[in-house]
Parts: sequence; C-alpha cells; structure tokens
Amino acid sequence: MGSVGIKSSGSEVVTIDVHATKGLIQTGHVYLDVRTVEEFQKGHVDAEKIINIPYMFNTPEGRVKNPEFLKEVLSACKKEDCIIVGCQSGVRSVYATSDLLTEGFKDVKNMGGGYLEWVKNQFPLKIPLDLVKDEVTVKEPLDLPKNELP
Repeated sequence: MGSVGIKSSGSEVVTIDVHATKGLIQTGHVYLDVRTVEEFQKGHVDAEKIINIPYMFNTPEGRVKNPEFLKEVLSACKKEDCIIVGCQSGVRSVYATSDLLTEGFKDVKNMGGGYLEWVKNQFPLKIPLDLVKDEVTVKEPLDLPKNELP
C-alpha cells in the first residue's frame, strides 16, 4: 500500500495491507487494536499477541481521543516492539500510528482497511459466542443457524 501523507516528527506512517499484516502477526508482531472495547468484544483479529487499547471513546458528545492512549501503550509495549495498528476501517489507526511514531516507537505500521478489510478477506477471527461464553477461532465463514454450534 505504501505511505500515507501523515508525518510525525520526520517519520511517515507506513500502511500495509491485511495480507502483509497476517504474515507479520504470524511471525510475532504485536497487533494493537485501537477500536473501542465494545467493537473489540464483538470480534477481532485472531493474533497471538493482541492488545486492545482504544484510541477514541464514544461519548454523548461524539468520539473523543483517549487522553491516556500513549501511557497505556507504553505500559503494554516497548518502543522497540514491532507493532501493527488496526481499527475498524483504517482511519483511527493512521492517527494512532502517527502518535506512536511521534512518541518514539521505532517499528509501527498501520493496517490499511482495518478490521472490515480483514473480515472481507475471510482471515481468522475471534468472535465471542454468547451460548458458550467463550471465544472461538473462525477460520472459514459459518453458515449455521444461530442456535446451532459447530
């Protein structure tokens, strides 16, 4: 995909597609999901190293930036970690990636298209099932009625 025109202290945000992301998270990159907790709980990328730290919160006045975002990421990751940042469609993650680069993180990339593009490509997901109150990995789309489990 290439670079996005957002610069942060001399470091330009690099955006990679979901195919490259899939390969990198399989080799140990951290996947930082910056969607809201509610979005994350509805389903997320299946990654061994995944962290959910919202970049923005929903409020009655609209979305507002998480004032503790950088502090929370710094408590979960080192500045030298290889991190891929994703959100729902690829917008919030660009801004989050830019903030992380400005903060001095060395190897941070944005996942273009976000979770929607990941789902569109039918890549592995973790989706909670209310019936079993647990998470399952979905490797292929399931065409089952809601009351039947695989």
